[in-house]
Amino acid sequence: MPAPDPPASTSSREGSTPSRAGSTPSPTGPTPSPANSAPACTPALRLTGVTVWEWDARTRQRQPILTSVDWSVGHGEQWAVLGPNGAGKSTLLDIAAGMRHPSRGQADILGKTVGRVDLRTLRERIGHVDVKTEEAFSPRRTALDVVLTGATGTIQVLRERLDEAARERAAQLLEQFGCAAVAAHSFASCSQGERRRILLARALMRRPPLLLLDEPADGLDLPGREALLAALATLAGERPAPAVVLVTHHLEELPATTTHALLLKSGRAVASGPAPAVLADQALSDCFGVPVTVSRAGGRWAARATPHW
Repeated sequence: MPAPDPPASTSSREGSTPSRAGSTPSPTGPTPSPANSAPACTPALRLTGVTVWEWDARTRQRQPILTSVDWSVGHGEQWAVLGPNGAGKSTLLDIAAGMRHPSRGQADILGKTVGRVDLRTLRERIGHVDVKTEEAFSPRRTALDVVLTGATGTIQVLRERLDEAARERAAQLLEQFGCAAVAAHSFASCSQGERRRILLARALMRRPPLLLLDEPADGLDLPGREALLAALATLAGERPAPAVVLVTHHLEELPATTTHALLLKSGRAVASGPAPAVLADQALSDCFGVPVTVSRAGGRWAARATPHW
């Protein structure tokens, strides 16, 4: 891999204004040990000069998807990632999940550098909620079964690898997210909002220190969205709380516990830092290319944009 670009300052803690830019482990996740944990001072996620390109056969040129992205996510922080369609948000999440290598630059995930670590092992410590996963499960699989698959990182329930702690963890998460009543129901019969919270519970089975969510509220009705955001807000009270990265198009889909935000435009990070500074009129207007007015009530954001025509 080519040497990374010299790192720029990536800490979002330096100011209030946005920057420019041995034993077999339990399937529910072991207590972190020095061998598999990053030092406390190490960010949960750090991208340094990350560039991603794809080959365009038509133009016979590299097509940039991300360009020189510097970004740092601290443990316990809850980040929102926003930007127009095609800004590179999904590609950024693929890098953060260890699903894709940067074309240039360096990605450090939970203290491990991509390209110098077994990504299969690393991904066991990352929770990932992707709504497309809903289609992977048998329609007859129960909600509890779907959550239990998170203990083994599989689509099928491997009961021989599950212990009582895993079953207790699954039941606790379903209770925490208001889905205990549907635990024995088929996953397909659950409402869309319930299915999203069940997938969230599945992603948390191993107590991952890093949780990634790709548009988790997409397509939900108002009650479903609010129930999901209430579930996400409870994560801030976990000890230790996971670092959370949530990709969305809409400010209304952010929980009130959101601490930081990153704005992407044309594959570049255009603003990054504490959420109140980044999720503001000027920064969002610059990012989306139209006048945006932001309001906040009860810790929740809302935005309105003025069309050009």
